[in-house]
Amino acid sequence: MRIARFSIDGNVAFGAVEGSTASGDESELVLDIIKGIPFADFELSGTKVPLSKVRLLPPVLPNKVVAIGRNYAEHAAELGHEVPDAPITFFKPSTSVVGPGDPIAYPSFSQEVHHEAELAVVIGRMCREVPRDRVKDVILGYTCANDVTARDIQQREKQWARAKGFDSACPLGPWIETDLDPADLAIECTVNGEVRQSGRTSEMVRSIEDLIVHITEAMTLLPGDVILTGTPAGVGPLNVGDEVAVTIEGIGTLANKVIKRG
Repeated sequence: MRIARFSIDGNVAFGAVEGSTASGDESELVLDIIKGIPFADFELSGTKVPLSKVRLLPPVLPNKVVAIGRNYAEHAAELGHEVPDAPITFFKPSTSVVGPGDPIAYPSFSQEVHHEAELAVVIGRMCREVPRDRVKDVILGYTCANDVTARDIQQREKQWARAKGFDSACPLGPWIETDLDPADLAIECTVNGEVRQSGRTSEMVRSIEDLIVHITEAMTLLPGDVILTGTPAGVGPLNVGDEVAVTIEGIGTLANKVIKRG
């Protein structure tokens, strides 16, 4: 099931996305409004609205976004780093989250902002110290993410909080796919239609199971929390006016335009 969060006539709701995107045309997709929230038992209402009539929002509003650095060997190498002995974890604040079609505001304190296409894991239930064989039980589904990074600030400052946590630095969407095997999915990033990143999730150094076990050894994850799983090689600069799109096999495309921060 594809679960979207959307706004219509000033109201916010979740809905199940129905229809095919195989042709790349989303004009015939409809949303069957969900009774309740997707983190508990819910029913489809049978009330349907065309996707073209709503505004898609970030598919979740996470309490926290836990991100993983250098989880693809070629990406670590392109930045001059070794693959770390243990996963590098950092946070992106909830205020960095935006949805499909929302602008990425180029921060005034940076002159080098990069795109990073990533598979995002959406947590479906509160969990802590998750054993490897129970990891699938705590996952609601998967979505596309862009770990937008002020690369010059990341390199200058020892902590990554400003470089990766500025407002609009975490686009998520377009929806959550709940029925998906994430082990070997194509992941691509384009800028103005030009392919910049092209990889597969099978190239991850550490699997999703590894990451969730590692993270939950230290902290409790809540329903709606998001884990970013790392980016493949090919990261590069974004400029004001660019349109950046992250496409992941089996999920869809997350597109955002870069604007000057007002």
